[in-house]
Amino acid sequence: MKHKILNLALILTSLIGYLEWGGGNSMYLFQGELDIVRRLFTDPGSAIHPFTVLPLLGQLLLLIALFQKKPSWILTFTGIGLIGILLFFILFIGLLGLNFRILLSSLPFAVVAVWAVVLYRREKRRK
Repeated sequence: MKHKILNLALILTSLIGYLEWGGGNSMYLFQGELDIVRRLFTDPGSAIHPFTVLPLLGQLLLLIALFQKKPSWILTFTGIGLIGILLFFILFIGLLGLNFRILLSSLPFAVVAVWAVVLYRREKRRK
């Protein structure tokens, strides 16, 4: 059960990442993902980019693992890696720019991801 809760927490914390860019523009990742999904059906060429497709694929893998009887650690680790590409980059940007909104929005995913890895490794050692 705790693996399912971790996978759900990973999905939810990946959605609260916060982005800011020039001209006073800002967006949470869930808003950006909705825009990307809409564009995939209307203009796929403008939506396909590694920083958009890989995290979406990671969330899909975590969602699949969430509905498995015993969540696969391979799906979980792969999902963490694919989402982590974007969110750890956002965390790095928040650190470089000392932007606390960006930094604090990406920290929950980092904490849950590290917690999930530690938990899975601890359980694997026990077996």
